[in-house]
Amino acid sequence: MLISLIRTIILYIVIIIAVKLMGKRQISDLQTSELVVTFLISNIAAIPMQNTAQPLLSGFIPIIILVCCEIFVSVLMLKNTKFRQAVCGRPVVIINEGKIDQDALKNLRMSTEDLCEQLRQLDVFTLQDVAFAIIETNGKMSVLKKSGKQQPDASTLGIVIPDNGIETVVVSDGEISDFSLKLCGLTKDWVYGIIQGQNVKLEDIFIMTADKTKNYNIIKKEVKT
Repeated sequence: MLISLIRTIILYIVIIIAVKLMGKRQISDLQTSELVVTFLISNIAAIPMQNTAQPLLSGFIPIIILVCCEIFVSVLMLKNTKFRQAVCGRPVVIINEGKIDQDALKNLRMSTEDLCEQLRQLDVFTLQDVAFAIIETNGKMSVLKKSGKQQPDASTLGIVIPDNGIETVVVSDGEISDFSLKLCGLTKDWVYGIIQGQNVKLEDIFIMTADKTKNYNIIKKEVKT
């Protein structure tokens, strides 16, 4: 039992490292080659986990080879556009200037229900509002609405919006984040000055957010009674 536990933990760590080496993506963002490698790694790792008679090395070697192959293929796709298109395919325009390309839908084996469903997920509930719709290589849809149906932005309305930068969590559960402070150009001394001015202890802060203009918000931990 102890051997199985140790083997599982080791393989778990190996899989995490392998996935991290391949890059940060959500499952829905994986390209074809990445998805295949992910499935293969999970299946290969399951064998030595279940069969303690099989050497761990027999699980490590295929995983390492697959990760190396995926990294090589990824680099090759960056260098060679034709190779990338052969592996990942090309984006497909299914609505062009408001007109649905029925042949493109058939080639993608995409029904009208699938089309409407994906449009609704992008907050588009009327086909007549769509100027262009493109199925990307990862299977997701990108949509450009007709000019009359697009939301006006600040430049269209002639409004100047102040740039406050990104709001980051500078304190989480009583701990200061150096990474977040760097993002918004602030320092620990500034944080300490704010919490002292608010008469709050660092360990009593649940979340503190801030941006580069030094706007901040503090949420204290709930006191359990």
